[in-house]
Amino acid sequence: MPSYDTSDIRKGLKVMLDGNPFTVVEFQFIKPGKGAAFTRTKLKNLLTGGVIERNLRSGEKLEPANVETKQMQYLYKEGDSFVFMDTSTYDQVQIPHETIGDDSNYMPEQIVVEVLFFNDRAVGVTLPNCIEQKVMKTEPGFRGDTATGATKPAHISTGATINVPLFINEGDVIKIDTRTGQYLERVGRA
Repeated sequence: MPSYDTSDIRKGLKVMLDGNPFTVVEFQFIKPGKGAAFTRTKLKNLLTGGVIERNLRSGEKLEPANVETKQMQYLYKEGDSFVFMDTSTYDQVQIPHETIGDDSNYMPEQIVVEVLFFNDRAVGVTLPNCIEQKVMKTEPGFRGDTATGATKPAHISTGATINVPLFINEGDVIKIDTRTGQYLERVGRA
């Protein structure tokens, strides 16, 4: 079975440690004045979401994680689960809310996402970096109310609340960064 060397470590690499799949979040190669060189890593457990730090000696071998990424389309919410369809085989799979977490706030129906599977079990969902959504409800901005950087809450069609500039109105289409949940720009007017 192929294995990774410490020189292969990069951000996003999926490896097995202690029988669990992890992804590399951060890494830093360190060569102290005395002693052997090592790589300091931060690893995120793909099953629990917990983050650990681990120092790996140079030349240490790592086992690749048995993970697979599939393009899937979000169809609808059913109870406490979300139903996705594989875009190549049309197979449907239910993913519990705990696996998706707060990303569900930025998941409009029909969006295509990457779903990460470990041993045929969905363990994570990666959204596109940006989505465009219609503002469903927000307070009107008042003329002359132009304080620099002032924002107001706006509700979008997925149910999330985003802070937007005062000039945004109901019906406007805005672009949102799904990684941070922040407003980026207005792309359409009501």
